[in-house]
Amino acid sequence: MAARRILLGVTGGIAAYKSAELVRLLKKAGHEVRVVMTRGAEAFVTPLTFQALSGEPVRTSLLDPEAEAGMGHIELAKWADQLIVAPASADFIARFAQGMADDLLTTVCCATEAPIAVVPAMNQAMWGNARTQRNIRLLEEDPQVEVWGPDQGEQACGDTGPGRMLEPESILGLLDAGNGTALTGKRVVITAGPTREPIDPVRYISNHSSGKMGYALASAARAAGAHVVLVSGPVTLPAPAGVEVRGVLTAQDMLREASRAVDEGCDLFIATAAVADYRPENCAGDKIKKSSEAMSLSLVRNPDTLATIAGRTDAPFTVGFAAETADVERYATEKMQRKKLNMIVANDVSAPGLGFNSDNNAVTVFWPGGNESMGPDSKTNIARRLMAMIGDHLGEVAR
Repeated sequence: MAARRILLGVTGGIAAYKSAELVRLLKKAGHEVRVVMTRGAEAFVTPLTFQALSGEPVRTSLLDPEAEAGMGHIELAKWADQLIVAPASADFIARFAQGMADDLLTTVCCATEAPIAVVPAMNQAMWGNARTQRNIRLLEEDPQVEVWGPDQGEQACGDTGPGRMLEPESILGLLDAGNGTALTGKRVVITAGPTREPIDPVRYISNHSSGKMGYALASAARAAGAHVVLVSGPVTLPAPAGVEVRGVLTAQDMLREASRAVDEGCDLFIATAAVADYRPENCAGDKIKKSSEAMSLSLVRNPDTLATIAGRTDAPFTVGFAAETADVERYATEKMQRKKLNMIVANDVSAPGLGFNSDNNAVTVFWPGGNESMGPDSKTNIARRLMAMIGDHLGEVAR
């Protein structure tokens, strides 16, 4: 990636400590870095820390007579090739979304013509607040602004959920992705989550899939410049920024909506959904009453969305997922060959703390003639690496 002039805005929050590592990584990658801190950020990390890491003076005040003698905020705004605000607090997001310019950072954001990446970091309740989400939607509608994250997981306050600032390595990856990748401008269709196969109006057959891996991949693909359609079974996750989400319920719904999305144009199809292999032969019209000690349920096979898409005459580059509990490599590679996939991502869902319903994962990617393992790591970080790898392979096929 070509060296760029990065202006890093740091706002108040415990995640500000991660920004020091981000500066180090940006410098190591060959970028020039300057830092602007808000008053709140200074309560968590000193300007001297960022000055030592960046090798540049740190700006903290709009009303600094010496710096503003030469209209310093305009100079900063013109200097930057890219502005990144990390962490971006709920307060900063609110002020920025409304176009305020009441401190140095918001003033530079108003004055710059460079792309602006906002990396949220806050408590999960603050992130989920309706007013915060309204402000995020305003930023997502701004063609100059991208929202990167947030991540999910344990937070400093003890809560668990969305709101964690992305790790510095992920931010660096997104910066790289935004500089042009094999996925830029591509149409990507991703399936995620479980399906539910009804037994009667109140019961169904399903599985433990949370959809987190598929949603992380959708975010990573969007960040890499792709147009993304996410065909999702029932989950409790927020829609990834900039991604078109189409909700489905059953395996038959999944096939129908995925096929429609591919018909509309698709360069890359990724099937992370845990689609039920079987469904009840008959769905009772009324709730089945408990009337005996045993009950038999007749099941019939569901359509195979992944095999159907991969078997099309106009099949896109197709990547499957294999969740196994034993002999992972053998089952995964057999599935790849049987369904004629370009790649398959396999993981052992019996491993404690990984896979289903976890924020973390460990996978091995197989393709004809090679393989690579990733993790254990957060699903967000693995998604970034997977999309970079898939983009490389997609680029090779195009050549």
